[in-house]
Amino acid sequence: MVATRKKAQNQKITTNTEKETQNEGKNDEVSAEKETKNEAQNGEVSGYEQLRGQRIKENMLRMQKLGILDLSRKLKSDFAPPKRTTRNPSDKKSALSLSEPFRRSSRLKSITPVNYTEIRAPKKRTSAEYEDGEIQIPEGSKPEIYTEDHAKLLGDCKTSWTLYVDGFDENRDRIYDPINGKSCHQCRQKTLGHRTHCSKCNMVSGQFCGDCLYMRYGENVMEANENSNWICPVCRGICNCSRCRKAKGWAPTGSIYRKVTGLGFKSVAHYLIQARQSPHLDNCPDGIPKPESEDNKDDEMEEEEKEDVVIAAFDS
Repeated sequence: MVATRKKAQNQKITTNTEKETQNEGKNDEVSAEKETKNEAQNGEVSGYEQLRGQRIKENMLRMQKLGILDLSRKLKSDFAPPKRTTRNPSDKKSALSLSEPFRRSSRLKSITPVNYTEIRAPKKRTSAEYEDGEIQIPEGSKPEIYTEDHAKLLGDCKTSWTLYVDGFDENRDRIYDPINGKSCHQCRQKTLGHRTHCSKCNMVSGQFCGDCLYMRYGENVMEANENSNWICPVCRGICNCSRCRKAKGWAPTGSIYRKVTGLGFKSVAHYLIQARQSPHLDNCPDGIPKPESEDNKDDEMEEEEKEDVVIAAFDS
């Protein structure tokens, strides 16, 4: 049945092509005659055009006598590509939306599906661990003990400082700028915002940002800049940054500001000095840090110069 249908369709196609070619030949002849007639009526026909029209008529008659037109029509019908039948996209959808279930491997049915969601492990607190409402800082290589002299060096502020505003954008993200930014000794971040200036050292180590100065030492950066005699925590010997604490043989504290304020202390420095202060120690023994003063530093420099002079005398 399918073969007979295809043959019938091919026969129809050939007959249609033959009719089309015949009509085309006739149309060409008619159009040529019309052109010659119109030109003859207008009186604009040249001798060349008349000869051309006669030759076209003679060639068409010869081709009809020789059967060339019929052969060309048959060849066109034989070698003409079959017309493609357009399919509706609904047929594909209907073929896909079958009621039959999808094929699955019997081996995979017994295996539980794999879950590719990433499970993040909880962060380990290496610096300060919270247990029973207390802050536990790991012990360092040297004991951390403070005296009344350290407590006297603690700073204070008359006005409060709003956190995460100075040097931050609308999304409370820090604005980093390698050109116009200034580094902070505490957080070591080169960002925009206010920075302190130490009247004693006049160095980068005396620069603290507003948030670090308030959270770690309880001071206001604006009040510190208004005071021309302000001294940085590094020169006072109470700096609690990770670098200075490691140099003293102490472990870093980490971010304990919220826990410290919850216990009633003003800043991290107030918690460290007031909670670990030993009132019975008037003079610090060996191995216990003591805040350095300008007189002590001058005495040490004089002793070192004397030693250098004595060594040079023995060498000579």
